[in-house]
Amino acid sequence: MASAAPDRGFWSGKRVVVTGGAGFLGKPTTALLGELGAGVSVARSVDYDLREREAALRALEDAEVIVHLAANVGGIGFNRRNPAPLARDNLQMSLNVFEAARELGAAKLVAAGSVCAYPKHTPVPFSEDDIWNGYPEESNAPYGLAKQMNFVLSDAYRRQYGLDSCVPVLANLYGPGDNFDLEDSHVIAAMVHKYAVAADRGEPEVVLWGTGEPTREFLYVDDAARALLLCAERLDVSDPVNIGTGTETRIRDLSEMISELTGYEGKTVWDSSKPDGQPKRYLDTTRARELIGFEAEMPLKEGLRRTIESFRAVDMPAVASSA
Repeated sequence: MASAAPDRGFWSGKRVVVTGGAGFLGKPTTALLGELGAGVSVARSVDYDLREREAALRALEDAEVIVHLAANVGGIGFNRRNPAPLARDNLQMSLNVFEAARELGAAKLVAAGSVCAYPKHTPVPFSEDDIWNGYPEESNAPYGLAKQMNFVLSDAYRRQYGLDSCVPVLANLYGPGDNFDLEDSHVIAAMVHKYAVAADRGEPEVVLWGTGEPTREFLYVDDAARALLLCAERLDVSDPVNIGTGTETRIRDLSEMISELTGYEGKTVWDSSKPDGQPKRYLDTTRARELIGFEAEMPLKEGLRRTIESFRAVDMPAVASSA
């Protein structure tokens, strides 16, 4: 089944504010909105600190549709170093955005959720009905639980004030423009960085975290942007809705794919003293197909190829100059 496309008639001339619109997911989201004729404003963190109530009110003034993507987020290493800011900042931003949307009379709020909200041990594929059935994986629990509160806020503000909001649950994202900093990046960006640099320098081995045995699901960032717009158009419930590919990929298999695509010919070493994170993670995407007509379109190998090309063209020169 082909995926639904956003409706130009819905978006043309509509006033839209995208928080975090200058970020990894924000850029393709704002670009797509612009193509559809929306009047887009980007709420950047340098201009609006959404942890402050008044800043949120200024940022979202006059918005008919709010797409809330701003977040304090990173990979496992970042999560382990910053548990308090991850809980505090994401909670504060969500509270202020929901309250501002209510006060300002926004017609729609789409607040991006995260697969990190799921319990550590969830039957796969993850069903939305299981999202409350346990504690998230420990390394990302402060972030996951802060994002989980968006479901509570959406439901509470819908029942109390009639605010039309939704919280799509996004799988692990990847693609051009990702954060490739090895200290704070997610798994695909970290692997792309390591293998591309190692291939360029002829290094004999690449060291990766963990055992390589966990599984993940990877959603190309442009697919995620399209899903967010479909949610704004069609999703009129506060229940969680999974946004992903519905395909499970083992981390070890992912590494082999990226190694091959970068042309790396050395050895991969797994550092099992480092954490694996959640053991298995991929989503049941039935609800998204039924409610908003969404299907992911980018094949993983092609998405990885584009991500590697982007890193080599944009980020790798900076890496080389700082070496």
